Amino acid sequence: MGEERAMGSRERDRELLIVAGDEGATAVDAVFSGTAIPHSSGSPASFHHHPPHRKSGGEAFYNVMQSWASKKFMTGCVILLPMAITFYVTWWFICFVDGFFSPIYAHLGINIFGLGFITSFTFIFLVGMFMSSWLGASVLSLGECLIKRMPFVRHIYNASKQISSAISPDQKTQAFKEVVIIRHPRIGEYAFGFITSTVTLQTYSDEEELFCVYVPTNHLYIGDIFMISSKDIIRPTLSVREGIEIVVSVGMSMPRILRTSR
Repeated sequence: MGEERAMGSRERDRELLIVAGDEGATAVDAVFSGTAIPHSSGSPASFHHHPPHRKSGGEAFYNVMQSWASKKFMTGCVILLPMAITFYVTWWFICFVDGFFSPIYAHLGINIFGLGFITSFTFIFLVGMFMSSWLGASVLSLGECLIKRMPFVRHIYNASKQISSAISPDQKTQAFKEVVIIRHPRIGEYAFGFITSTVTLQTYSDEEELFCVYVPTNHLYIGDIFMISSKDIIRPTLSVREGIEIVVSVGMSMPRILRTSR
């Protein structure tokens, strides 16, 4: 009896294995062929085949148009933003300069826009001509002596004079003598700077001439001063105005190729 029962249980297990093997083979064939899997109520849910979701034609067209419109809009912003800033700053400058003499013309009953601007430029031009003469330089020296005696005003005047002398067309009084490149802050890294003056470093054995190089950090009037030997200075073929433009534009006006003068 025991042997007959064992034989019967073996036959049932063999039938179950054959059925399970057929279902597994059917599932594997269905996965590779892409057809639906005929499953029974007891088959696992992992054998269910879900077709991939495909976007409709309208949705794909909408995505393409959205990407195209965003790119064109950003292109328009990139083109119009510098022009808008330029016109705004120019208009503000004209209105600011025009405001110096326009109240005088308004008091006289003359209301012509731009007349104060022309008068201001003419006045500045005449002041430049007068101060270039010997008499104008004497008057300027006398005025500076009076201003430097004032406790608080002299500091404001000295700071503003140093800033204005940085862009002076006179090479003798120009604060930024030359544009240079120095190795800063580490070897392999470089920074733009401006030579402002020279100093002689005297030691017990010899003396060495050093250049005071001003390296702007944030704005043009905020930076660090480094005293560097002439052999450690790289001189590019750039003018002082070009160097100022590079600093003010945070490097965006940097030329593609930098050449040294010597």
